[in-house]
Parts: sequence; C-alpha cells; structure tokens
Amino acid sequence: MTSPYTDVACRYLAKPGAKNTDNVLEAVARRAKELDVRKVLVASSTGRTALEARKVLDHKIHLIAVSHVTGYVKPNFQELSETKREELESLGIKVLTGPHAFGGVGRGVRHKLGTYQVDEIIAYSLRVFGQGTKVAIELALMAADAGLVRTDEDVISIAGSGRGADTALLLQPANSAYCFDLKVWEVICKPVRF
Repeated sequence: MTSPYTDVACRYLAKPGAKNTDNVLEAVARRAKELDVRKVLVASSTGRTALEARKVLDHKIHLIAVSHVTGYVKPNFQELSETKREELESLGIKVLTGPHAFGGVGRGVRHKLGTYQVDEIIAYSLRVFGQGTKVAIELALMAADAGLVRTDEDVISIAGSGRGADTALLLQPANSAYCFDLKVWEVICKPVRF
C-alpha cells in the first residue's frame, strides 16, 4: 500500500538575510538533484547571488538570474552593471530584467495618488510568509511572462530578504495574467522568524 503522505525536509533558518545564502544553495542543490529539476530562478540585483549559485548548482541546471527593474533605486539606474551581466551570461546564466509582477504600474499609482493597488496588496499578503517567499513567487511570474520558464514545468525559485538568499520554493510557474494558477509545491527553506 502506498503511503498517503511524504516526509520532505524543510530547512528553517534562524533569521533572514544574506548569511543564509550558502545554506540555501546547498539545500537547493540537494533537492534539485533528488527531483531532477532543470531550471532554477535566483533573485540577484547585483549578480553576486547568481554567481554563488553557479558555483554550487550542477552545471546541467539552467540558471536564470532575475534582477531589479531599472529605476528601482533611482531613475535610470540599473543595479546590475553591464560588466556583471556579461560575466553572468558568459557562464551560461540567463539574465531577466523586467517589470516586477507585484510592483509596476500599481506602485506608480501609489506614489502619485497615495492608494494601494491589487498587485501590492498581493505582495503584502505573501509577505506574511516572509519577504523571500513573496520575491520567489514574483520571480516565477516574471520568468513565465518572459518565456524563460514554462507553466507546465517545476522550477526552484530562490530569493531573499534584501541581499543574498534565505528562501527557496519548488513551484509551478504561471503567467502573471493567470497568477492564481501558480502552485507552490514545497518550501525547501525559509526563515523561521522575520
């Protein structure tokens, strides 16, 4: 008889932040191998976390770095330098820079009119699980919209709370127009307190 459940390890990290990056990447490498996951998304505003991921993850894994949108910090400024982008691409890492699924035009409405829109309300709702959870889900929507991942494949999405990585989810992406079709299958790791 087949068991009605599966025990899967989840690595709960004591606190959020970049100091967890090595632990997250090790857990992702293990789980990706166990499940034969071939695509991994990683939030990387400066390229540092994506470079660390390339060192740790199997080179058969298609790594996709998702950077902040140009103008995130200030108008016309891109945190991911052209030199770093070229370095990532030379290592076979695809780089996605595009509108944030939970903070594009809606954020503009808030800045101008002082009222929140649906996309930011969804973002605040996801943050009850931690900033990294919100970002990991957002990456999957953005990558699906860019055609870098399919909506019928499982991927691992790595994100963090500020810099580095502290969260990883196994999920099935969706296009942002169908955001509620996205499925989080497993929490590989996340901060227990945030």
